[in-house]
Amino acid sequence: MISERPAEAEDRAVPGHWEGDLIIGLQRSAIGTVVERQTRFTMLVHLPREEGYGLVAPVKNGPALGGYGAMSMNKALAATMTKLPQQLRQSLTWDRGKELSGHAAFKVETGTAVYFADPHSPWQRGTNENTNGLLRQYFPKGTDLSRWTAEDLAAVAHALNDRPRKTLGWRTPAEAMNEHLLLLQQAGVATTD
Repeated sequence: MISERPAEAEDRAVPGHWEGDLIIGLQRSAIGTVVERQTRFTMLVHLPREEGYGLVAPVKNGPALGGYGAMSMNKALAATMTKLPQQLRQSLTWDRGKELSGHAAFKVETGTAVYFADPHSPWQRGTNENTNGLLRQYFPKGTDLSRWTAEDLAAVAHALNDRPRKTLGWRTPAEAMNEHLLLLQQAGVATTD
């Protein structure tokens, strides 16, 4: 539960604490969003539909072919998060959606602690909710989100991360994150590509 999350995540004292959610589109399409609380750096998680979507009749308790079932979500989210050094992936706070029901496996694979917001409490992930609002400029409600490729998502994340923020002293999230990456390199910690 979010009440167990470290105080350093709440007060944004150190980087590496993230908030995440899904943007849902038409026809069971979705894009995963993760935002670092201190720097506001955003990463988008490409969630393509699974093989057989639209061809195979859905099976109760069968695999989720829409692209954001627990197994697909864990795989895509872990691939996104492990691009960062361990020091910059301390925790992830998510809503209570079933897409992260495999959080224990995600924690083992990435070393990232997972916390869940209280039910019906989106303000507990306010950074992510604000970012999702900004992302709707690029991904309007009522559209099929599966039409955007991983490259398209990377371009949108880049645009968002290059947008100066008042809360960062008019620096961009990319500049703020880069400062932390440089500090880690200077401390002798290798980054992952």
